[in-house]
Parts: sequence; C-alpha cells; structure tokens
Amino acid sequence: MHATSSDQLSRLELAAWRGLLRTHSRLARELDRELETAHGLPLTHYEVLLHLEAAPEHRLRMGDLAESVLLSQSGVTRLVDRLECDGFVVRERCPADRRGLNARLTGEGLAKLREARPTHLAGIRERFVARLSEAELRALAAVWTRLRPGID
Repeated sequence: MHATSSDQLSRLELAAWRGLLRTHSRLARELDRELETAHGLPLTHYEVLLHLEAAPEHRLRMGDLAESVLLSQSGVTRLVDRLECDGFVVRERCPADRRGLNARLTGEGLAKLREARPTHLAGIRERFVARLSEAELRALAAVWTRLRPGID
C-alpha cells in the first residue's frame, strides 16, 4: 500500500488522484462540446440514449437509468423530460409495477444516437485511445476493473 499519514495523500497519491479527476473533466468537456456542436446532443443525453439502446427492448426503469448514468432520480427525470420533448425517448408505465415508469428509446432517438456515435467514438479515439499504447490500455482496463467492485 502507498499510504502515508491518514490526514494527507503522498505526492504520488495526489498526482494520481488529481490526474484522474482533471483528465476525466477535460475529456468529458471536450467530448460534450464536440457532440453538442456537431449534433446538438450533449454528452449526458448521448449517455442516456446509449444505455437505453443496450437495454432489453430499449427500455429501462427510471431508477435504473439514473444509476446507469450516475445521476440523481430528479436529475434523470429532468434529462428524460428534455429527451422526450426532442422525441428521442418516451415514458411508459412499467408492466411489472404500474406505479413505476420506464424510459424507452424511440426510433428517432436511435437514429440520433447512430448519427452521433461516429463523432463520439472518433473523439474518444483521438483524445484518449490514440495517446496510449496497447500495454497502457490493458493496464488501465485492469486498474478500473480492480477498483470498480469497491465503487459499485
């Protein structure tokens, strides 16, 4: 373990932590700006459409969608409101629980996602993947896999 005292991080620990936060923030901002400019679709909207595309029958309960995109229940509700106004998502009663709501990807939403996907993937490749060797990508993937159980 790399721990020093309990009230501060070592230089290495702080550099690793800040590097993660700053890199994520910068990449997310750049990818968001690119999607918004090219497709009028913010990154958070893209992520919701992506999760719905991957879900069975292109639908998720609102609570599950909130967990998937790391938003609060009220945050995902507002986001789905906007996507619904754009015609990309509809809300439907949950068949298993008539009080619950599902968000379902529409054909228009799927088309928008497919239109934006090449831009987004090109941005990821240019800003992230292309700057790392295959060994570095493997190492990062292993780190995220190891850390994830504690985060989930």
